Amino acid sequence: MTGRLAKALKLAPEGARLSFGILLAGIVVLGFGFPVAGGIVIALGLAVASFFRDPERFPARTAGVVISGADGRVTDISESCIPGEESPQYHRVSVFMSPLNVHVNRAPSAGEVVTVEHTPGEFRAAYHDHSSQHNERNLIVIRDDAGRRHGMMQVAGYLARRIVCRVRVHDRIEAGQRIGLIMFGSRVDHFVPPEYRVTVTIGERVRAGETVIGEIRE
Repeated sequence: MTGRLAKALKLAPEGARLSFGILLAGIVVLGFGFPVAGGIVIALGLAVASFFRDPERFPARTAGVVISGADGRVTDISESCIPGEESPQYHRVSVFMSPLNVHVNRAPSAGEVVTVEHTPGEFRAAYHDHSSQHNERNLIVIRDDAGRRHGMMQVAGYLARRIVCRVRVHDRIEAGQRIGLIMFGSRVDHFVPPEYRVTVTIGERVRAGETVIGEIRE
């Protein structure tokens, strides 16, 4: 029942039960004659439902592009290896997700999942660069049909206390496919292959599954 309602209302299933539970509690409180308290609980339930909204997205079908895996704002563009690998240097594009953004993460490229690695950690503010080294995080590496490796790391933040990953090693995924979420926001680091050029700038707002953040060099 919850799953069908979540799909109808376009909510991520991980948040549907929580949202509906809070809303139901608010209705019960109203029924007992506490309108102010009931209204507050219902407002909280609506806010939680908003956090877990999962709108449809329409990925670019152009070959040779990397799309954003998260909604939010680009906070850093730098050079870095995929964590755990010594070379080559990738373009790291970091996107900070505020509590107001959609929290569902999507695949930046099509291919086979070759790495899924969860690392426990702290819960520092995700907009700091060092959060990628200290916070709870989950690394996903995708190998495309040309053999190039694309990295994406979900990083939990101060509010986020749970990372959800819906893919496993050997899964075949499509660009823009839903692959997980970070509860209540935080950060996603994209590792764009060196054969690509970055097409976004710091401060730019991006949408998961739609905004092109890199394209292959001619």
